[in-house]
Amino acid sequence: MKHRIRTRARAHLRRIPLRLRLRRTRGRLLRRLLVALVLLIASLCTAAVVAYRLTDIPEPHPETVTQSTVFVDDKGSYLGRRGPVDRQEVPLSQVPRYVQDAVIAAENRSFRTDDGVSPRAIARAVLASLTGGERQGGSTITQQYVKNALLSPEQSLSRKAREALIAIKLDRTRSKDDILAGYLNTVYFGRGSAGIQAASRNYFGVDTRNLTVSQGAALASIVNIPSYYEKAGSDPTVTATLRARWTWVLDAMAASGTITAKQRADATFPAFRFYPPGTTEGQRQYMIDVAAQEAADRLGITEDQLARGGYTVHTTFDLALQDATTEAVKNLRAGKDGKDGKDGKDGKDGKGDKESKDAKATTLHTAVVAIKPGDGAVRLLYGGSDYARQPFNDAVRGAVEAGTALDPFNKVRLTAPLTDLQKTPAPTPLKLASAYATVAANGVYAAPYTITKITRDGRQVYTAHPDTRRLLDERDVFMVSAQMSKTSEAIPSPLAAQKTLQTSFTAGAGGGTTRRTLWSTTLDPQLTLTVTLFADRPGEKKNTTAPAQLPNDPPPAESAEETAAQIWGLATAGAG
Repeated sequence: MKHRIRTRARAHLRRIPLRLRLRRTRGRLLRRLLVALVLLIASLCTAAVVAYRLTDIPEPHPETVTQSTVFVDDKGSYLGRRGPVDRQEVPLSQVPRYVQDAVIAAENRSFRTDDGVSPRAIARAVLASLTGGERQGGSTITQQYVKNALLSPEQSLSRKAREALIAIKLDRTRSKDDILAGYLNTVYFGRGSAGIQAASRNYFGVDTRNLTVSQGAALASIVNIPSYYEKAGSDPTVTATLRARWTWVLDAMAASGTITAKQRADATFPAFRFYPPGTTEGQRQYMIDVAAQEAADRLGITEDQLARGGYTVHTTFDLALQDATTEAVKNLRAGKDGKDGKDGKDGKDGKGDKESKDAKATTLHTAVVAIKPGDGAVRLLYGGSDYARQPFNDAVRGAVEAGTALDPFNKVRLTAPLTDLQKTPAPTPLKLASAYATVAANGVYAAPYTITKITRDGRQVYTAHPDTRRLLDERDVFMVSAQMSKTSEAIPSPLAAQKTLQTSFTAGAGGGTTRRTLWSTTLDPQLTLTVTLFADRPGEKKNTTAPAQLPNDPPPAESAEETAAQIWGLATAGAG
């Protein structure tokens, strides 16, 4: 019976046209596919919602929040930094609006209105990952911040998906300004600069708040390929390529109305600091060493904590004078021909050969210190010719033979700390300069210092107060001044009305052709300058040195006095 029914059904179907049978089957298939698609979308949406809720916004990586400490001179010019990363955080309020808009124009023009992600960029990245193509960029500023500061740099679909989820959540839970501030403080600009503040200093020598429209557009253009564009200003090809991108950014800003037509017309391609930096920058490390130690002591922290603390240390140094002194000393050293005054011809007993060998092994050292009398501010600190080869600072640590350098003080009664100085056979140039600064300040001693203030996050955390006390009376000052000149009748008291009084004094250890140390000190009520020349040679024991004879060509006393006079002229011209 059942067999007959099935047979009739097949016969009936054979009588229904094939086209009609396919139409009925397709309808059922489409309904099933539609149901399956709806279920799939619902499942994906559910999974996305669950993933979104389970996704936490991670804390920034330690290296992205670590800040360096920056050192500046008395006028605010950048000296250098200490810390593992060249980064200093600045609030968005210190970033000019046109600089913010330049970065947005260069990196993500829909930043102010988007949801934190770029669907097109994500699709391209997914396609590239599936097909093995090149890595795709084009992420939003929010996504770049998440990638740079919150996630690992690995390139995978799972990490890209997590990046998108975090970016969406970040966009919904934080303001656009907060996200932009985080991005600007962590994005890499090249030249070792993490964040816009370090980039502003390293490219243009200014703080972020002082960037011009042109400079801001240049930094925004660099973010695209920082390792390439960091050579801008020194490589013509790189500079030309960056200039084209800079023009594109400015045109976009003008088109969107974030800068006026006049601002666009007035914009000129900026000049960059030379990269890599010059040789004088390495010499500045002597100053930073001293200032870093003093800053850590004043704050009661270690130097490592200081380096990672994001402080700005305002020093007493005059950077322009420091760099000029570096050149003056370089010219002095260029006159040294390596001889030590012995011709080495007497070789009968090998003595001449030994002297010639010693001459070649002799190293000439120069230390220069300038102090403000009655205050103690160290204006100049030249501790050596090459910090990379000799990190030892001759100006503050060098135990240099006193010889006759302190003779002018022999006829006066001293108290501490000058008492200790008079007893030591090897005072440092810094301590000697502070002693003569006491004379220049009418007998008022001022402890040397190198820091005026320390700030952090815009807040002042330390302010210097000069430590002064009277150590010499009027008669003592007159006596020392008279001994310096050797003609007491011609030397008026520094307490007199002649405030332009200038006194110079040259002394040393050893005499004639056996001179080992040369001190030249010049002073007036505004400045005390000490230039020290000395020489050493390898000692008998390993890693030791012994005093050596100064080269006699050029004559050391003449060289020291000429160098002191040249630096004095530079210093007093700057002061005037």
